[in-house]
Amino acid sequence: MEGPTSHFWFSQRLRLHYVDWGNEGAPLLLMIHGGRDHCRNWDWVARRLRDRFHIVAPDLRGHGDSAWASGGAYDLPNHVYDIAQLVHQVGETPITILAHSMGAAVALNYAGAFSRHVKKLIAIEGLGPSPEMAAELAQQTIDQRVRFWVKTRRENSGRNPRKYPTIDDAVARMQEENPHLNPEQARHLTIHGAHQNEDGTFSWKFDNYARFGGGVAGFSLDDQHKLWSLITCPVLLVRGEESWASDPAVDGRIKHFQNARLVNFKDAGHWVHHDKLDGFLAEAEAFLAQ
Repeated sequence: MEGPTSHFWFSQRLRLHYVDWGNEGAPLLLMIHGGRDHCRNWDWVARRLRDRFHIVAPDLRGHGDSAWASGGAYDLPNHVYDIAQLVHQVGETPITILAHSMGAAVALNYAGAFSRHVKKLIAIEGLGPSPEMAAELAQQTIDQRVRFWVKTRRENSGRNPRKYPTIDDAVARMQEENPHLNPEQARHLTIHGAHQNEDGTFSWKFDNYARFGGGVAGFSLDDQHKLWSLITCPVLLVRGEESWASDPAVDGRIKHFQNARLVNFKDAGHWVHHDKLDGFLAEAEAFLAQ
């Protein structure tokens, strides 16, 4: 597979990485990965769409080849700021966005705040917790949430990156995380998502602090629902039926969007663009061509 070129941008003093698939002058398509992932997870999709778009895929702070945030600042507002800075630096608007999971949450909040900069958006499972989960969380008082946040941060501070004896062991862990992956996918994602330590072992590139997001900081669910309602461009919501994510048409969250359509994929989990690549691309290409 012919690959992209690497570049960097700066946001809040962090040196952040992105890849550029070329085709400058074509409409800009921004691809944003999810948590504990990296920009090269989009390679199969980018290869299919690069003839029609100028594709830019960032590594979010604390992920891939981007810098780790001092103090573990991985809440949604910081990620939104980073994306706003990238769009500002690239200087091509309006843009199209394709994003997954946490990256899709970032994209949806960005699109609500900067609606005139976004002309189409595909969000793969970026709506966060279901209304039932949100209701349970809402039962916690602010002092309980703060204590839990401090507890998890303190525990996480002593967590060392896991080391795998060989790259094959890391590939096996990748396959375990998503059984839908074929061997070629699992190896590709692992090679770009892990680095070799000085002792010869392999560890994932992402910062462990990124696992816990913003804790008590960030946008509230009400804030996010308001931002979703401000998105003026067409939105394609994508979900895997085997995923933990609830169906937004069933639980009512799709009502927060002005112009959104939902596609559910059978025999797919959280990573629909890996689990059902051809089917996902067919839906995405049809949506982008409209």
